[in-house]
Amino acid sequence: MSALALMSRTARRIEDATPAHRDRAVDGLRALALLAVPTGHWLLGGFTLSPDGALHNASPLGAFPGFAPVSWVLQMLGIFFLVGGYASVLSYRRRKGSTRAWLGGRLARLGRPVLGVTAVWAALLPLLHFGLGVPVDTLRTASTLVVQPLWFVGVYTVVTALTPYCVRAARRLGVWAAAPLLGSVAVVDLLRYGPYADAVPSWLSLLNVLPGWLFAYQLGVSWGEGRVTRRHAWALLLGGAALFAALLLLFGYPASMVGVPGEARTNSHPPSLLVLALAAAQSGAAILLRDRIGALLRRPALWAPVVVVNLSAMTVLCWHQTAMLAAAVPAAYAGEVPGLVGAPDSAGWILARLAWMPVFAGLLVLIGRYARRFESPWTGAGPARRALAGVLAAGFGVFALGLG
Repeated sequence: MSALALMSRTARRIEDATPAHRDRAVDGLRALALLAVPTGHWLLGGFTLSPDGALHNASPLGAFPGFAPVSWVLQMLGIFFLVGGYASVLSYRRRKGSTRAWLGGRLARLGRPVLGVTAVWAALLPLLHFGLGVPVDTLRTASTLVVQPLWFVGVYTVVTALTPYCVRAARRLGVWAAAPLLGSVAVVDLLRYGPYADAVPSWLSLLNVLPGWLFAYQLGVSWGEGRVTRRHAWALLLGGAALFAALLLLFGYPASMVGVPGEARTNSHPPSLLVLALAAAQSGAAILLRDRIGALLRRPALWAPVVVVNLSAMTVLCWHQTAMLAAAVPAAYAGEVPGLVGAPDSAGWILARLAWMPVFAGLLVLIGRYARRFESPWTGAGPARRALAGVLAAGFGVFALGLG
């Protein structure tokens, strides 16, 4: 059987196994937002090589500020939180047990893959350093990259735990339940960037973390409750786009949606009002395009990849940086390699990095074949093994955050 025939047969099997009530548009949006995470990290993250052979993080955005609009397209966490809220309210409505049991199941699904990747890396660190001679600075760079997407899982865990409260707010206020969250972020931004910014403590920006990411999640919950109309969606799209433009052109917000080395301000950590403006515009567009996306995904050839990506969601989030490191760390022994190891400061680097992207994707698929088991319940792991995994994960966190 040819590869094309096998793919067609697999797509048909997935199509036949899909329940009629499945919301394909929401699954498609989730898959799109998921794939944007590794694409953004792989495209906008580079490495420099120090004289001692160690890898250090670098970004092409430092040399190519005009590249910032790419980050607008690839920053799709607003979409992810939107569909997360939508899916959560549907799941919450269908629950058969208590709210506590429902939350426990949701949180366990998020926690197992995180515990798995951090425990594996904790075991790898001494092997890489003492067995293969990988410099400590390279290991710190690698650890930072592995932890980088995991903050998102932590925030998503918190907002998921707030689902019952979000449902109550949506039923009472509809789409307007998200407005106080937008206002809260606006007030904090005014304090930290306004006339009295010098008198404001730096920790104040942390107040934006929860409302900043809960905003799109609350929109998704309201959408799932049927409280977001097409008129609301148009208001989100046009209002978000207008606010986004005003913040960039009139209020001096950084153009990049991700941090740029050397820049004093960043939009995403913690989220600024610009992030919420983009999330509002993306959410409005997603809601308006829902029917068209759903119709498009009626095609088995398009629907099958969506299903595969969704089934491996946490594996993609937790292991995509490992896939890039699996190529970069060995390459560092050969010196600078275009698009992989070397300053990302030329058009040649960008072209070379694009050529490396399929390699990273292939490595992620290979790693995912083994790592995906962490997403399933750990029925074969007893208390001792789970405790060991927890200790390893904690040790890796200490090392990655520079606390040890």
